Amino acid sequence: MSLLSFPDSERIARHFRRALLDCKRNETPYVHWSMVDVLPEALCLGIISLPIAPLLIDDCRGVRDVDNNIRSFVTPALRKDYPFLDDFAHALQRPDVAELAGKTCGFNPLGSFLRMEYIQDIDGAWLEPHHDVPQKLFSMVIYLCTGPHAKDWGTDIYDDKLNWVGRSSSEFNSGTIFIPGDNTWHGFEQRKIVGIRRLLEINYVHPSWRDKNQVCFPDRPVTL
Repeated sequence: MSLLSFPDSERIARHFRRALLDCKRNETPYVHWSMVDVLPEALCLGIISLPIAPLLIDDCRGVRDVDNNIRSFVTPALRKDYPFLDDFAHALQRPDVAELAGKTCGFNPLGSFLRMEYIQDIDGAWLEPHHDVPQKLFSMVIYLCTGPHAKDWGTDIYDDKLNWVGRSSSEFNSGTIFIPGDNTWHGFEQRKIVGIRRLLEINYVHPSWRDKNQVCFPDRPVTL
C-alpha cells in the first residue's frame, strides 16, 4: 500500500503544461529555459522513494553511458511495476503536452519518442562539458535534489569556448530545458556530493534513435 496519493495523467499533464507556460527564457550563453514547480509534489516524492539503488561506478569518466544496461530508464517494464510512472509517461506523451513543448522551445515533436531516465549521482560523479547528440530534439532536467548541500548541484553551463559562465538552479522540482545544438555546452563539474543528487532527464528523441529499449513507448511515437 502506498503512503502517497498519486496524481493521474490528466493532472500531471495540466501541472506540467502550466510550468511550461510560466517558464523563463534565458538568452545567454545560448537559449535555454528555466522552470519551477514542474511536477505535482506527490509525483516527485514517489519518484525519489523508488526502491532503486544509485549506480556504484568506480570511474564514470565524465560521461553517463559507462554501462547503459544498468541505467534507470522509464521503460514499459518499469511503467508496469509502478503505475504512477505509467501515468507520468502518458502525461508527457499526450499530443497537447508535446505540442506545447514544441511551440515553447521551437522543435517538432511529431514522430519522436519519449525518453525518461531517473538519475542518482553519488560522490565522485561528474560530467565533462558536452553538447547532446542531435537525435535528442529536446532535453530537460528536473531536479529532485534534497538536503542542505543540494543548492550547489545544478548543471554547469559553458560558452562556445568552454568557459564556465554559470550554473542552473537545483531547487527541488525546478527544471532546465534546452534544444541540443553545437553551442549548448553543459556538464557537472566534480564537487562533493553529500547524499544523492537525484534528477530526471527527459527527452523527445528523433525517430532514428537506435536504443528503443530506453524509451517509454517503443512502439508508439508521439502524435499531434
